[in-house]
Amino acid sequence: MSKSRRLRKQRRKKRRLKLTLGLFALAILITLGYSAFEYISGKQKALGSSNADAEENQTIEVTKSKYKESFKGVDNNDHKVNVLLLGIDQRDTEVPRTDTIMIAQYDTKAETAKVASLMRDTYVNIPEHGYNKINAAFAIGGPELLRQTISENFGIDLEYYSIVDFEGFTQVVDTIAPKGLDVDVKKDMYYKSAGGGTHIDLQAGEQRLSGEELLGYVRFRSDSQGDYGRVERQQEVMNLLKEKMISFSGVLKAPRLIGTLQPYIDTNMGSGKILQLGKDYLLNPVDQVETLRIPTDDNVWNERKDYPIGLVLAHDEVKTRETLQDYFNGEESS
Repeated sequence: MSKSRRLRKQRRKKRRLKLTLGLFALAILITLGYSAFEYISGKQKALGSSNADAEENQTIEVTKSKYKESFKGVDNNDHKVNVLLLGIDQRDTEVPRTDTIMIAQYDTKAETAKVASLMRDTYVNIPEHGYNKINAAFAIGGPELLRQTISENFGIDLEYYSIVDFEGFTQVVDTIAPKGLDVDVKKDMYYKSAGGGTHIDLQAGEQRLSGEELLGYVRFRSDSQGDYGRVERQQEVMNLLKEKMISFSGVLKAPRLIGTLQPYIDTNMGSGKILQLGKDYLLNPVDQVETLRIPTDDNVWNERKDYPIGLVLAHDEVKTRETLQDYFNGEESS
């Protein structure tokens, strides 16, 4: 091959390389620009803003964690991430109520996800405060006391916490499923609180529920099943949301979803950790989220305690500890 032909061939390779790099850089810029736009749009929607001007976005402060400094999360240096998930409602009272208490675990090595729902009336020993319902731990000492309670009673160490206001739940649903989620409502559901702050009115049958309606669906407990039915519906909806989030359209909405959720979430999990887990989860989606309810059906009974505790869910504490140890760690506690 002549020298001139070799030079022409080399120049063509360089042009192709430059074109390839240029297209790659353009794709990155488009992705970053799209992500930034979606994040800002979601955050503005959550804050009730309709102005998309970039200068105003700079004045929006990042929501600060109320409990980050006090939460003493434990990292076991394994491949499992344990997160305390809490759903609260601050609309009706100054002291936030913990209607939803969950332990979520993502195993980055096995690529599995597990969730254990802890019934809020479960009778446990709250460190330095004696026996009470488990949701009292949050009211007394926030997520840190609840972390200590879970560690002492069940032997499960939690590294992170994430508290989501129920208003944030409706925003999340409306962001990733603007047309609603298809749900088979098993029975008519009607409830209206004394102050009118909570109003649930759903008819039995398959239907598409908006964020507000879906919130009512997972919070309803005014029937014979009470909290048992509510926890079951919470786990059902969690799987529905998971399917939406790992779909192609759900992935595209991830930046907007993060922006939407930010004003309603309090967590000690840094953005770097969230992005890392999110990337791992999206690249290796979990087929099915395993679920468990504590206390289990074969280890629970009602007991009435002295005022102001009232009716609680009693259980064999050793058996409950062993059940959770086996569920999360694959071994029984010693």
